Amino acid sequence: MSAAELTRFHAHEMAARLRAGDISSRELTDAHLTLAERQDHGLHAWLSVDRERALEEAETADLRIAAARGEGGGALEALHPLLGVPVALKDLVSVRGGRCTAGSRILEGYRAPYDAHITERLRDVGAVILGKTNMDEFAMGSSTEHSAFGPTANPWDLGRVPGGSSGGSAAAVAAYHAPLGIGTDTGGSIRQPAALTGTVGMKPTYGRVSRYGIVAFASSLDQVGPFARDARDAAALLHAIAGRDERDSTSSPVPVPDHLLHLPSSDDEAAGVLRGKRLGLPREYFVAGMEPGVEARVREAVAALEAAGAIVEDVSLPHTDYGLATYYIVAPAEASANLARYDGIRYGPRLGDGRDVLADYLATRGRGFGAEVKRRVMLGTYALSAGYYDAFYLKAQKVRTLIKADFDALWAEGIDALVAPTSPTVAFRFGARMADPVAMYLSDACTLPVNMAGLPGISVPAGLSDGLPVGLQLIGAPWSEASLLELSRGYEAITAASDWRALEPADLARLDDPATASPPGV
Repeated sequence: MSAAELTRFHAHEMAARLRAGDISSRELTDAHLTLAERQDHGLHAWLSVDRERALEEAETADLRIAAARGEGGGALEALHPLLGVPVALKDLVSVRGGRCTAGSRILEGYRAPYDAHITERLRDVGAVILGKTNMDEFAMGSSTEHSAFGPTANPWDLGRVPGGSSGGSAAAVAAYHAPLGIGTDTGGSIRQPAALTGTVGMKPTYGRVSRYGIVAFASSLDQVGPFARDARDAAALLHAIAGRDERDSTSSPVPVPDHLLHLPSSDDEAAGVLRGKRLGLPREYFVAGMEPGVEARVREAVAALEAAGAIVEDVSLPHTDYGLATYYIVAPAEASANLARYDGIRYGPRLGDGRDVLADYLATRGRGFGAEVKRRVMLGTYALSAGYYDAFYLKAQKVRTLIKADFDALWAEGIDALVAPTSPTVAFRFGARMADPVAMYLSDACTLPVNMAGLPGISVPAGLSDGLPVGLQLIGAPWSEASLLELSRGYEAITAASDWRALEPADLARLDDPATASPPGV
């Protein structure tokens, strides 16, 4: 079996072949590492690849599988499906001894002294961590153009962005550098890049996954979640990383359902889940400026769900229009507080001669933070300042309550999930929105209300517009991740024969050409 074939399997297919002894984790890991190392000059999805540690983890996984095979009985079936399977981590996840830059020069040279909770969980199940992926600085952005180390390209078109802030993980999964990836979603930073790269990306309920060891942006909004190439793989990765962590006071004790590991494998069974489901179609999510091709694909997806037996009802979330303004008060305010710790003393480089602490502090932050981070810190500091706290931050929190109440009313009426666009546009060209921050912020108009309400949401591929991926978003009640993934699996089943399902990203061949230029600014 060729290395290229190994990288094309879905994670659940890799798991089955590992247990059958058809392949080894070392072979699988080496194939992905080699592909990433060969192609990343044109993609820039990776900030670091840890070949040595990854191969050691793969060999350990192979030993665990061999031991289970020797035990007989149900020992092999009892292994977690991620044992021996490669995973990419966004570079704000702490891995003991490894770099953790959060896409910022102010953390250049910093080495994490401990593992994040999700890193521990991944090690427990035996997943193989390949390395760390590129991201918008401190997760502030919608394109991965705000990384201090240069942008990531979209494998569907290397002249376009992959979305952000988790664009590195999304691009790595889309380009077959990894079957699975980890991102964080503060206002859409998993779902939006998933939509733009044709992958599956899920933001779990706030509190479902511990934030311990995750570099913070906005603490009441950030949530860790999976990237994958189908719903079954996303469910398995979520199962591995979710659960209570006593070190994170916002981590929920709600049990993680084992059903996440048992989504239907049969398309007929998966499609049957859709029958009788009540799905709300919120009119406010078809925002001004939405591209016609995006709207067309989303409405086609909704029609397919109806044809499969789902009941689709027009619904309203009246406070959605206030979501963007509310988010860009709450998130920068929390960022202002969280980023105060980067002072040139405790983390990363320190500028200045050490004789004037204030001058050194200003020099370190002035040089270490990028333009977008400075913009949001200034906005947040202003919103929290004396005389403006009540007018801005407090009022935004009140509106946030109203946004959540809109969703709660629909769950009370028996709506099982909402269906909506993920992004109002397909992937845009590098530089197209860098001069207009508001235009960039509008990229998340369809995703950020979910974060404001703390709900789970998932983006699944829904076809192409002008040759570029479109995402369908499903939104559920708190703790309904398993149901959302079942619905996503059902949609995959009813569209399995669609021509676009068989397509690979259009610019993959260019990544194999050493003459292909790196993304601008790398």
